[in-house]
Amino acid sequence: MSTYFPKGEIARKWFVVDASGQTLGRLASRVARILAGKDNPQYTPFLDTGDHVIVVNADKVKMTGLKADSKTYYAYSGYPGGMKAEEYKKRMERKPELVVETAIKGMLPKNKLGRAMASKLKVYRGDKHPHAAQKPAELAAIAK
Repeated sequence: MSTYFPKGEIARKWFVVDASGQTLGRLASRVARILAGKDNPQYTPFLDTGDHVIVVNADKVKMTGLKADSKTYYAYSGYPGGMKAEEYKKRMERKPELVVETAIKGMLPKNKLGRAMASKLKVYRGDKHPHAAQKPAELAAIAK
């Protein structure tokens, strides 16, 4: 059996996902699947065959259970005493795009390929985005 390679240029599509009222983890796993190209018939595990995804209304995403009260984001600078912690609710007020982006990036591979996949992700707080020229299609697979 030989290894499959997509012929020619990989045709990338653009999709818009409305995050309003959706659960963060379920939204993130579905978007990560599209960024990785797993829904594409040309999918190859070692190539970036995914599509571009625009997530709008990131400030309207929800969490189930008590996670909104207990979830904490950590950042460590590498220096002694360099640990920073921020609660989910504070981060959602300050920068909800970062919450959605972090959740999606966490579900992609942690290597060069994953970073290339993550570069095709655009997240916006409101319902407007500057990518109208790419003619993005509304993604029906992630409908509520």
